[in-house]
Amino acid sequence: MVLPFLWMVLTSLKTVTESTSMNPFYFFPSRVMWENYSEVWRQTDFLRLYWNTFAMMALRVLCGVTFSAMAAYAFARLKFPGRSFFFSLVLFQMMVPTQIFIIPQYLMVDQLGLRNTILALLFPGLVSAFGTFLLRQFFMGLPKELEEAAKLDGCNIGQTFLYVMLPLVRSGLAALSIFTALFSFKDLMWPLIVNTDSSAATLSSALAKIQSAFAVHYPELMAASVLAIWPMLALFMLFQKQFIEGIATSGGKL
Repeated sequence: MVLPFLWMVLTSLKTVTESTSMNPFYFFPSRVMWENYSEVWRQTDFLRLYWNTFAMMALRVLCGVTFSAMAAYAFARLKFPGRSFFFSLVLFQMMVPTQIFIIPQYLMVDQLGLRNTILALLFPGLVSAFGTFLLRQFFMGLPKELEEAAKLDGCNIGQTFLYVMLPLVRSGLAALSIFTALFSFKDLMWPLIVNTDSSAATLSSALAKIQSAFAVHYPELMAASVLAIWPMLALFMLFQKQFIEGIATSGGKL
């Protein structure tokens, strides 16, 4: 698992000739080329890319988890006309490829005047069908007596959801937050389409634009990749326990 990351770091320190050589003895660079990092940093505004990417991730996690939790609680614990039908629509949305929604989403963003903004990056992540389905399973596993006790204590639906039920699905909220942040970080197609201005680009879309139409400068591309992934690696090291517990609890696969 570590070998691809090691290859990326070593390639980022090579010359162009060494990076494209078929000689197996060029695994290590003959001379460390730190200039590749300085050149990429000079050509690309990484501070702006970091800000755009992590702002998008934070907003998607906040909105996606909040709205998915509310929808999941309604589908799991409340009785209203058409509940099964509307939940089947949520499941149907999970079965359809996300590329099908790009055109209507783009038209809505364009008509709202949000192109080339952070809010445009947030738009597809306002609510998650997967998150609704995932949290619904957690809410359905809670005993009904908790709601009855909260009702006897004078809690309304909102208070029961916020103070009684929501704290009991913390593991599900953590898992959904991890998945949402991960999917947002590696999202490529939507940022490329909705934000053509470089000031509103993300790390993934900026890396895609580094590659030239006629040639690829592999050392600089690998240097940019190292600069792009180190924040996520740092977050993984800090929250490794929560990351693994979230995947184990949800039963999901990356």
